[in-house]
Amino acid sequence: MAKRKTKLELIWIGKENRPKLEPRILIEDPELSYHASHRVSEDDIFDNRLIFGDNLLALKALEQEFAGKIKCIFIDPPYNTGSAFQQYDDGIEHSIWLGMMRDRLELLRRLLANDGSLWITIDDHECHYLKVLCDEVFGRDNFLADISWEKVYSERMDATGFSKSCDHILCYQRSSATLIHQLAQKQNLRQFNYFDESVQRFYRRRSLRKEGSESRRKDRPSMWYPIRCPDGTDLYPIKPDGTKGRWRWKQENVEARKNELDFVRTDNGWQIYVKQYAEDAPTRPPNTLWRQEDVGHNHEAKLEVQRLCPDDVFATPKPERLLQRIMLVASNPGDLVLDSFAGSGTTGAVAHKMKRRWIMIELEETCHTHIIPRLKKVIAGDDPGGITESVNWKGGGGFRYFKLGPSLLEKDQYGNWVISKEFNAAMLAEAMCKLEGFIYAPSDEVYWQHGYSTERDFIYVTTQTMTHEMLAQLSEEVGEHRSLLICCSAFRAKADVFPNLTLKKIPKAVMRKCEWGHDDYSLEVENLPKAPPALEEQTEDVPAKPRRKFGKGKTSQATLFDVGDDQ
Repeated sequence: MAKRKTKLELIWIGKENRPKLEPRILIEDPELSYHASHRVSEDDIFDNRLIFGDNLLALKALEQEFAGKIKCIFIDPPYNTGSAFQQYDDGIEHSIWLGMMRDRLELLRRLLANDGSLWITIDDHECHYLKVLCDEVFGRDNFLADISWEKVYSERMDATGFSKSCDHILCYQRSSATLIHQLAQKQNLRQFNYFDESVQRFYRRRSLRKEGSESRRKDRPSMWYPIRCPDGTDLYPIKPDGTKGRWRWKQENVEARKNELDFVRTDNGWQIYVKQYAEDAPTRPPNTLWRQEDVGHNHEAKLEVQRLCPDDVFATPKPERLLQRIMLVASNPGDLVLDSFAGSGTTGAVAHKMKRRWIMIELEETCHTHIIPRLKKVIAGDDPGGITESVNWKGGGGFRYFKLGPSLLEKDQYGNWVISKEFNAAMLAEAMCKLEGFIYAPSDEVYWQHGYSTERDFIYVTTQTMTHEMLAQLSEEVGEHRSLLICCSAFRAKADVFPNLTLKKIPKAVMRKCEWGHDDYSLEVENLPKAPPALEEQTEDVPAKPRRKFGKGKTSQATLFDVGDDQ
């Protein structure tokens, strides 16, 4: 008898409910965009994006342009601990939290490059449920690590039971076919604390005198020779105990590679070191224990934000050194980094200083009270904290500020769905391109080319009523080797008369594509729909509308089941 295969699946109330997201357009506000007044270096990055709005809708808005292009995604979602924070309420029904996270994870996965990775900070309140959820979305084979980050430097004396020292960082790759290419991290950057002005690179010193085994003159006699110091004196490789040692390099290499040597005069005379640059240092696999002395802790993070926003300190920031470690492992300069729970803007600040391109999304007012002021200081070179000194950040670059566009459709006074009055012709064309899967690229020369899907397939969006004569003219201009999708208010002609034209009425053609007029999918309980009637009848002890906060001892609505393939 064949053994039945089983799989581990996370089940929760409402799991089958999925939003039909409207792919909104993004509208730039030049008044809130910000750029340095001049170039600081040739590799300054100006086209970073800060998006204000619901992060689920914003991720959907990014999907068409950025699917498969994000190298590193970091998110610090609400931990769902039941604690109220100043910037947001973190207590959400457990099953609802899982549904909200699932919807976002699925979009994040589609945005990741094949060799990209996702990093999620979470505490042990939801970590293990989130791990199983990520296994479902990404596949268990794509789980890379559960990293323990030491978030505090001492125990909390007011803790009940255990004082929690660590948070989790769950790490997943996009595809098992390609591991994240930098799964070997550089040595601790704090060791590279010297800067070579001639090549603009950090380095550490390694003694040119051989140490350890086979370090005596008699072990390698040819490596005993004098080296001329800057003051004209000759230096031999004498050990601290006075015995004769040897150099690491042959004598001819000393002359050929003299620019890699550091001559340092000390109280005990000259010392000669080899410059080992951070980029050239031996690599080692990253471990899963990240100590606070290496990557920072919560208090350090708060001090960083306090220096930038002293009047309103963000409650739960992450230290810049933690994000630096993640980006070193997961990305290279120029790669694209995304954070859809931007908070106080640490991800963007660190990515900017490390010369990564970045996209951040934030719904709360911290976007304006914390993120924008912080990024302005980073760009101006006025942020002395965080990793600024360790990466020799001098300022430069910029970002563009976007807000989510309105819903395409709204109800008129009679309850009928019509095109929103907020849309002008350009916004309507861009929105219809997204809805129909076309790239919005209006032509300056051909009025009917608002976008394209291939080199021969175009879209034209108009609020006119198209007549037979108008369509005949368009058909002739399009020609027999191209096609045109026409989205219009109405048409007075047979739709199949012109083989190179396809006609669709708006809004009728898009009515069933999305949920219209839904502007907020945030992790706030009041934004959530009520449970369906059938569910209310079956679970009398579950309120139809969840309360905002849930205290300790709340029974979880999520469970783990072994589900057979034949069920």
